[in-house]
Amino acid sequence: MNQDCIQTWVIEAIQTVAPEIEANTINPDAELREECDIDSMDFLNFLSALKTSSGVSIPEADYSKVNTLNKMLQYLREKNE
Repeated sequence: MNQDCIQTWVIEAIQTVAPEIEANTINPDAELREECDIDSMDFLNFLSALKTSSGVSIPEADYSKVNTLNKMLQYLREKNE
């Protein structure tokens, strides 16, 4: 899976819970929840939307591995290889 496709999945999933967020405004190394101003319920909804588009389920034990945009992209790349 290519990087652009994975990034599109992530941005579209973020926009399901925070429609005002634009891809170019996200600091790729910042904490996603803080950067996008989403609470824990929105984060779960974001992960659910991401699972729908990518087919990847992210267990709670891996949340620290996906807490920034860059980490999320790396995680999804590894899971889609």
